[in-house]
Amino acid sequence: MAEGQFKEGIASGRLAPAEYAANFADLHPPLDEHEALVEADRCYFCYDAPCMQACPTSIDIPMFIREIATGNPIGSARTIFDQNILGGMCARVCPTETLCEEACVRETAEGKPVQIGRLQRYATDAAMEAGKQFYTRAAPTGRRIAVVGAGPAGLAAAHRLAVKGHDVTVFEAKEKPGGLNEYGIAAYKSTGDFAQAEVDYVTAIGGIAIEYGRALGRDVHLSDLAASYDAVFLGMGLAGVNALRADGEDAQGVEDAVDFISVLRQASDLGSLPIGRRVVVIGGGMTAVDAAVQSKLLGAEEVTICYRRGKEQMNASEFEQDLAASHGVTIRHWLQPKKVIAQDGRVAAIELEYTAERDGRLAGTGETVVLAADQVFKAIGQTFVPAALNGSAATVTLEKGRVKVDAEGRTSMPKVWAGGDCVTDAREDLTVAAVAAGRDAAESIHRALTSNGRG
Repeated sequence: MAEGQFKEGIASGRLAPAEYAANFADLHPPLDEHEALVEADRCYFCYDAPCMQACPTSIDIPMFIREIATGNPIGSARTIFDQNILGGMCARVCPTETLCEEACVRETAEGKPVQIGRLQRYATDAAMEAGKQFYTRAAPTGRRIAVVGAGPAGLAAAHRLAVKGHDVTVFEAKEKPGGLNEYGIAAYKSTGDFAQAEVDYVTAIGGIAIEYGRALGRDVHLSDLAASYDAVFLGMGLAGVNALRADGEDAQGVEDAVDFISVLRQASDLGSLPIGRRVVVIGGGMTAVDAAVQSKLLGAEEVTICYRRGKEQMNASEFEQDLAASHGVTIRHWLQPKKVIAQDGRVAAIELEYTAERDGRLAGTGETVVLAADQVFKAIGQTFVPAALNGSAATVTLEKGRVKVDAEGRTSMPKVWAGGDCVTDAREDLTVAAVAAGRDAAESIHRALTSNGRG
């Protein structure tokens, strides 16, 4: 361990160079052929397939595993991509332990499910590495669709629409495509440049143009898109971050966890990233765990997650919580931030209040504790920014702070669909759920533009 790790305050270079590479290695290394065949052989190929029912994209899991078991990983990838064109990334980042693998009969019987996520990665990686494309574009329809956001929802919608023969223009606010997959995933979950390789694979179908640095409400406007295109799909993410609502939270060293993860994802030299010696993360979801674990991997000495409710109420899965604990992260429950204590304008500690449930509602007890900290990360949820709709909120109905859609992803505004994190019914902001929303909205758009899909 590098001597510099024990520097006070926020500092870079806390570890020896080789330690960074080891710390941020692939969390779940890929299966080799033998391992994949052995794991696939564990599947019961259930007729009612509870794993398939638990998958937001309804991938035929028994089928793709059977194809692996019979030595056909490329065919397996086709089965996966038919439902989830971003199946490669979802295999890496999906909380399979609370979705398909939790529903696996092997999990119920033995407490050890078939490793569905790793098998999915095995198949999709095989197809992508071989450059195998399974789809060709239909005859041009002459229809033009605007997609806002090149994240999972937008990419899934764009691909499905392009396959149908429509021309798609994607407007992306950032310099790179991928959205959450590029900027918001822990570096040890998606290593190397896989997010961009997957975008290249998806857009290789043709008919998809991506314009970068084009933000809705700033560079393009919803009313103009609706007037210029035959349909619009809104697949923006959540640009806002909730405040701590604690005194002194504007002190230096108090940062948004999503920004921290984004910077880390784009860094070419992890040793150049500054990290505190004592880090406190406020929140209870996967973003909180990602920020906490990566703080430890960068060399933080003490990392503590503080969550306002109990262990069972945390959005982070039990696997994620155990992952944090295995890296030396302390998780403390029933605490909410009250005051950031600063010295010379920089955070030195954080005062937290103990909480309890009273009559079904969370309340502070009045008892407090102070934790030393030179860096505090806010991971208490992101919010949709309605201003991006550029005054169209009167025609695009919002509900609970997000865009309201019907079962097909239609908004209240004609010609406009939406899906992913920006919509009211987003399922826990999961990548796989965003893919399903984009795919299904694309099918609805196609039906609307081509007489129920018949051309």
